[in-house]
Amino acid sequence: MNRHFGRPYVAIPGPSVIPDRVLAAMMRPAPNIYTGEIHDLTLSLLPDLRALARAPEADVALYICNGHGAWEAAAANVFSRGDKALALATGRFGAGWGAAVAGMGVEVETLDFGRSSPVDPARLEAALRADPGHSIRAVLATHVDTASSVRNDIAALRACLDAVGHPALLMVDCIASLGTDPFEMEAWGVDVMVAARQKGLMCPAGMAFVWFNARARAAGLGADLRTPYWDWTGRADAGDEFYRYFAGTAPTHHLYALREGLTMLLHEEGLEAAWARHALLAGAVWRAVEVWGEGGAMALNVADPADRGAAVTSVRVGAPHGAHLRDWTEAEAGVVLGIGLGMDSPEDPLAEGWIRIAHMGHVNAHMTLGALAVIEAGLARLHVPRGRGAVEAAAAVIAGG
Repeated sequence: MNRHFGRPYVAIPGPSVIPDRVLAAMMRPAPNIYTGEIHDLTLSLLPDLRALARAPEADVALYICNGHGAWEAAAANVFSRGDKALALATGRFGAGWGAAVAGMGVEVETLDFGRSSPVDPARLEAALRADPGHSIRAVLATHVDTASSVRNDIAALRACLDAVGHPALLMVDCIASLGTDPFEMEAWGVDVMVAARQKGLMCPAGMAFVWFNARARAAGLGADLRTPYWDWTGRADAGDEFYRYFAGTAPTHHLYALREGLTMLLHEEGLEAAWARHALLAGAVWRAVEVWGEGGAMALNVADPADRGAAVTSVRVGAPHGAHLRDWTEAEAGVVLGIGLGMDSPEDPLAEGWIRIAHMGHVNAHMTLGALAVIEAGLARLHVPRGRGAVEAAAAVIAGG
């Protein structure tokens, strides 16, 4: 019997579901890149991207790359070879940014807080006080780690820097959280922010963004890792020189997609409403997992709801049930769940005991409840021990919201 005939639901934490409107926006001939519509469209994106970051005074540079490219773009404009950075790791991607910067010739010290807990401000403050000569040029943090689903209190990190009087830049990866979790670049004192558009922005991968304030611009003036392509000043200061926005040919069809996605997010739904929607859907997923865990080994990776991101939920199912469940939901019901990225351990070296459930971007109540019902069916078919009534409990969260 075929249970999966029809449109699949790819519930992985990026690339997320792309709305039909965004897909349709790209289905057009290549435009004239020298004048006209594509110039006006690109200029319309800049104030929206600032509004998205809640940073009306920040500069923003647009890049043709994925999130890893944004990591390198930010680093190239801030660091010189031999500089020092402090990376705060709360999952695979926090550690990954530090590794990427180290690969560029920067000395990186990593504070690892595990895969289930946020940054401990006391440990950060101690590390900053241990640097009286201010050799640390920047602190690298991840707002929400896509692998662990840990969310960090960015305002608290800025408070640590201010309490110590340390001049290091605060650089934050918002790739998983932009458009899904509240983020306030300016109010929280973030100097550099990076994001990409294949998650909460509901677009195909291929573009990423770096926001930076005046302090970061000044601090990076002498950075010797900066190259003509990554140079953020050329892009941010392009003005009427359209070619400079992308250091070459513009990603025209990606721009049409981004314009449509930002229109939907900012001008139709509204950013605060999108945050509320993601919080509600995340709460439904969390409640379902809690109920399943009452009769088995299933558990949320992050214990405190305040420390969980609203875009994705990392769930321990128990090896090898996680891998078997992913296989069943995709092959039998057309729902693709995320792998347990970075959640390997000596007891589970392939992270077969983990799944990740994405609820980011173009996702609503029936999609989330449908995915949870499919997971319930898979757990039943595979005879995984669990508590009963999880989907009903999730529906109650939706109804109560």
